[in-house]
Parts: sequence; C-alpha cells; structure tokens
Amino acid sequence: MVEFRIDRRSGVATYLQIVQQVQQALRLGILVEGDRLPTAAQVAATTKVNPNTTLKAYRELEREGLVEPRPGLGTFVSRTLARPKSAADALLREELRSWMARAHAEGLAREDVQALVDSALGERYPQE
Repeated sequence: MVEFRIDRRSGVATYLQIVQQVQQALRLGILVEGDRLPTAAQVAATTKVNPNTTLKAYRELEREGLVEPRPGLGTFVSRTLARPKSAADALLREELRSWMARAHAEGLAREDVQALVDSALGERYPQE
C-alpha cells in the first residue's frame, strides 16, 4: 500500500501531491492494476489531510483513467503507468544510486539534491 507524504511548504496543492505520488507509484510498479488505495479516512489519519482533499485527488485520478471507485469496497487501480523493465533501467537506477551516494558524501542535503535533479530535468525535459 502507498503511504502519502505531504509537504505543506512545497507550494503544490495537497490533492495534487497525492495525485503525483499515486502516479509515481504507478510508474515504479509499486502500485499495480487491482491494488486498493487507502481510504480517505486512512489518509486523513496518517497525514492530517482533510478526507475531502483525498477524495478530490482520487476523482482526478479517476478522470485520468488510473483508478476506479467501487462503492462499498474502495478505490482501486485500473491501469498502470509502469514501462516493462529493461536492463537499461537497472543500470540507470544503479548509476543514480551511486551519484546520490557521492552527493551525500559531499555533504549535499536532500533539498540540494532535489534542486539539482529538478534543474537537470528542466534542461532535458522542458515543460511545454
């Protein structure tokens, strides 16, 4: 099951953080088709987020065709975003882990690493 982490200082709306975290879990294969998402009450208990915020996020995920509500049962993943795993994925992940270990050894904080990654992403994958 996915555990949501809400960053109230990020400037990103809470419901969008939930949407993004579900999308990331789908891309990484952490969530797969048929998995049940935590209830709005469960999310509220662990994150102190209003249940309506979670329901808004789940409606957005439903609109995107990623989840489907089943009355009385919960909200379930209806499709994945994961690509088939390849040898290149494993190699890239290991290179990234190695890079992060070097960044940590150099004394970079998590926020520093995040800023570098965001900057490199923006250069390579500009938003349209």
